[in-house]
Amino acid sequence: MEKFTTLTSRAIPLDIANVDTDQIIPARFLKATDKKGFGNNVFRDWRYNKEGSENTAFALNNKNYYGSILVAGDNFGCGSSREHAAWALVDYGFRVIVSSFFADIFKGNALNNGLLPVQVTAPFLNELLNTIKNNPDTKIIVNLELQTISAGDKSESFDIDSYKKTCMINGYDDIDYLLSKKTEIEAFENALG
Repeated sequence: MEKFTTLTSRAIPLDIANVDTDQIIPARFLKATDKKGFGNNVFRDWRYNKEGSENTAFALNNKNYYGSILVAGDNFGCGSSREHAAWALVDYGFRVIVSSFFADIFKGNALNNGLLPVQVTAPFLNELLNTIKNNPDTKIIVNLELQTISAGDKSESFDIDSYKKTCMINGYDDIDYLLSKKTEIEAFENALG
């Protein structure tokens, strides 16, 4: 995984609540087991019209919005437990998803794949969405070490599991984390005799 400490980026506002994993990556695209290529079909049924033309009204297709932060409505990642949803968002280029609530399984899958779910209060989320819509050039700063998110003079703290925070800051997956503790593990085993 790529290390994550601080990210400064513009954002894409997805002001839709209850975005489920089938909307993030429709089931018909789940035929591969490699993480690569899923980004091409992220939000496929919203990004494209039935006949295949681009839906210009959808936020990801609006040229005014871009960046590696997706600011979404409440209850993001609900539905099935497919890890492919996190793969698709990362493959598309997102590093952070902001919402006022995340489904637990989605949150775990995101963190395991280097995607930081930043849970904020509903009032802060609404302010952030309105700020981005009114000024697409808005830069958002996500500081994982301090556990803060800010845009202009607005800022809020967020929670994250300390183990997952350590992994993200160091670019570790679970195996990398264990390998980083190899010396301590060997010392413990040697002490046992």
